[in-house]
Amino acid sequence: MTKEIKFTKMHGAGNDYIYVNTIIYDIKDPEKTAIEWSNRHTGIGGDGLVLIGSSDIADFSMRIFNADGSEAMMCGNASRCVGKYVYEKDMTDKTEITLETLSGIKILQLQTTGSIVNSVTVDMGEPSDIKEINLGELYPLKGITVNMGNPHLVIFVEDITTIDLPIIGPQLENHPLFPGRVNVEFAQLISENKIRMRVWERGSGITLACGTGACATAVASITKGITGRKTEIEMDGGTLTIEWEEKTGHVMMTGPAETVFEGTISTQ
Repeated sequence: MTKEIKFTKMHGAGNDYIYVNTIIYDIKDPEKTAIEWSNRHTGIGGDGLVLIGSSDIADFSMRIFNADGSEAMMCGNASRCVGKYVYEKDMTDKTEITLETLSGIKILQLQTTGSIVNSVTVDMGEPSDIKEINLGELYPLKGITVNMGNPHLVIFVEDITTIDLPIIGPQLENHPLFPGRVNVEFAQLISENKIRMRVWERGSGITLACGTGACATAVASITKGITGRKTEIEMDGGTLTIEWEEKTGHVMMTGPAETVFEGTISTQ
C-alpha cells in the first residue's frame, strides 16, 4: 500500500537536503529512503534526508541521513534550514530554538522579518580533538583534525584549484587513520579573515557547502594563527560567517537558509 508524504527541498549555501516533518509523516526506513530520494536522476535529488521531529529535551529534534544512507551526527546547514522550516510553517513563534541532534542540543537564533527567516545563527558548541597529523604517503602535507559533532580533516593549500577533489576526497575519507571515515576540507587563505574552502563530505561526496566543515576550517585556521576569531568561509555554494568565541569557547555559525520547492511523493 502506498502513501503520500509531503516534503520540502531546502538548501543552506547550496548544501541541499530533503526535509520531512515526522510529527506528521512516519519514515519507517530512513536509510533506504535517503538513498532513493537523494538520487538526482531517479529521485527528488539532494545531499541527503533530514527528519524533523518532536523532542523530550528540546523544542525539536533533527536526524540527518546522507545520500548513501549513513546517518550523520550533525549538519550546520541543515540545522539552519530546520530553524527556517519550523518558524515559517508556524510550528513555533520562537526566534530562539533548541534543537536535539545526535551531537547534543544546538541553539538556533533566527533573524526574521515578519514571518520570514532571513538568516540563522547556530551555536555549534565547543570543538574537540584538535590536532595536527601527518597523512603519510597518500597526501604529503599535514592536516588538522577538528571534531564539530562529526569528524573533519582540514588541509591548507596554496592553490585550491589544483586539488583533484573527486580523486583525493574519497581516498582521505577512507584513510586508515580514520576507521569511522572523515569529512575532508581543503582550504586556501584568500585575504585577511577570509578563506576559500572545498569539501568532500563523508557519505555524500562533493557538496556545495558544509556547515560543520566551515566551522572546522575556521577553528583550524585560528589554531594555526592564519586568521582572527571571526572568519568568512567561502564555499562553492555560498559564504558562512564563523566566530570562535574566546569567552565561551563556542563556535557560532551564521548563514542563509532557503526553501527551493515543496512536493508530495508516493512511497510504500
